[in-house]
Amino acid sequence: MRGLLLRELVLAVRAGGGFGLGLAFFLIVTVLVPFGVGPETETLALIAPGVLWVGALLACLLSLDRVFQPDWEDGSLDLLATSPLPLESLAAGKALAHWLTTGLPLAVAAPVLGLILNLSGPGGLWLMLSLAVGTPALSAIGTFGAALTVGLRRGGLLLSLLVLPLYVPTLLFGALVVTRAAGGQDPVPPLVLLAGVTLATLAAMPFASAAALRVNLR
Repeated sequence: MRGLLLRELVLAVRAGGGFGLGLAFFLIVTVLVPFGVGPETETLALIAPGVLWVGALLACLLSLDRVFQPDWEDGSLDLLATSPLPLESLAAGKALAHWLTTGLPLAVAAPVLGLILNLSGPGGLWLMLSLAVGTPALSAIGTFGAALTVGLRRGGLLLSLLVLPLYVPTLLFGALVVTRAAGGQDPVPPLVLLAGVTLATLAAMPFASAAALRVNLR
């Protein structure tokens, strides 16, 4: 498992699809919003939680098509499937590597980017916490979508259509955490619900991803 994780991290950096691409996309989305809605600080502060969470969600989508597809193309996926490592552990390792190279950097950078949208200090801290809690679910769901579409040519659009509806609960509770924190309300209840969604996702998605891989590898 450790060797698989190290392999995925090295490949993500070498392929150029790691944290740099996601952070660049997140930065572009954040910078463009004031040009589209205007520079009014009150308006920016009002929409900041939703915009930042949507930006992070879309940034996570960018590299999902590379979770299994390169291994499928070069035959490594067949070797991994016949190794002693269970497919469930393979899917979990892929999801963890995706989160380390995409979700975690987004969570760390989010408070700084939140300043561009006039997000308050407490809101920025709760934004980072909500992304740290919620983005593992995005990576796990994305790994499931990648397992479903592995082997399909130009399956990136289909992958996005499959996983975006599953992202909605994480997006709703994550944005609500930041909205309540920025408005001076208690953000703990939606954070607990967000954590529950993440735990349920992490428990179920490796098995769903493994089942999808078994079907596609027949």
